[in-house]
Amino acid sequence: MSCAIAAPLSDADATIQPMPDASPAKWHLAHTTWFFETFVLRDHVSGYRPHDPRWAYLFNSYYEGEGERHARARRGMLSRPSLEEVLEWRARVDEALVAAIPRLQPAALDLIELGINHEQQHQELMLTDMLATFAENPLLPAAWNAAPRAPTAVPDQSGWIGGRSGVVEVGHDGEGFFFDCEGPRHELLLQPHAIADRLVTTGEWIGFIDDGGYRRPDLWLADGWAWVQENGVEAPLYWRRSERHWLRFGLDGLMPVHLGEPVCHVSYYEADAFARWAGARLPTEAEWESAAGAFETTAGNQLDCAGPVRPRPQREAQLFGDCWQWTMSAFLPYPRFRPAEGTVGEYNGKFMSGQFVLKGASCATPRGHSRASYRNFFYPHQRWQFTGVRLARDL
Repeated sequence: MSCAIAAPLSDADATIQPMPDASPAKWHLAHTTWFFETFVLRDHVSGYRPHDPRWAYLFNSYYEGEGERHARARRGMLSRPSLEEVLEWRARVDEALVAAIPRLQPAALDLIELGINHEQQHQELMLTDMLATFAENPLLPAAWNAAPRAPTAVPDQSGWIGGRSGVVEVGHDGEGFFFDCEGPRHELLLQPHAIADRLVTTGEWIGFIDDGGYRRPDLWLADGWAWVQENGVEAPLYWRRSERHWLRFGLDGLMPVHLGEPVCHVSYYEADAFARWAGARLPTEAEWESAAGAFETTAGNQLDCAGPVRPRPQREAQLFGDCWQWTMSAFLPYPRFRPAEGTVGEYNGKFMSGQFVLKGASCATPRGHSRASYRNFFYPHQRWQFTGVRLARDL
């Protein structure tokens, strides 16, 4: 899947870094290769020698236990190795992994499972960062040709799903793969509430814009209002206004905004302001997770193959797919949380500061990657990821 996502890219496309938060496609391909070569082949296969020891400095992301690394904000300066060289390296590492699997101990096999899930995260990030890259080009090129768009009706006003109240259990139950930050499972007390049965649409968001939503400080958190003023924000990321209507740029190029599609590429600040404008609020992580148990995690619009990905009008109640959904919950450790042992323990725990949890999955999430307990997390101003809004309210 990773190589298929990168298939439309030239070496130049795959090398560009549009902003410090994003990484070049070539870097994503190389970093996930480095992960398997370092934590599995180097550490668990006797006699294995890294393809080029110098590349560890280039493609380590944030693992302090692996030593110094190239600055994140300068990943776009790595014109060498070329995309072709990275793909050749990937092929060699894949071949070595397949050959080694029959001889690996359980600890190494667990690292392979972690690496596969880690790579799925980077597949979504690669699509996200490709969109940010092409959006910087004045030609607004499409990575893939637009998929046919059959006419669809704008969804009716949201229905509401009555949430569970009282003491509930949240967090992963320990069966099957999960990231360390998803546990331990624990009890929480929920008050009576309801959550919307679909995501907020672009049509509803245009109503927020037309009502002065981006110009009304009473709707915004103080940090959010400062962010709006400092950055001149007046619409979701990748939107632009034409003479007649709003347009949005995506991996399929510049298209008119579809009023029935879920709104996407909005920050936590925007999501919170919209919820206040709508007379509602964002759900807590526990409210969302307790409701998700009644829904199929692999349903909805998620990534099945490389190609144009975008949110699509939702035809039925669903919690997974189209857009990651902001919650009002901070990304903090659960009671009795312990990070995984070793350097891979840096994967989640050290980022539990100043970020908010998102739940669900997006149109760029590989199908089967997410689950009710999954905890995505971003800083409140970030919106280049496929992030949307689901409302909640107290009862």
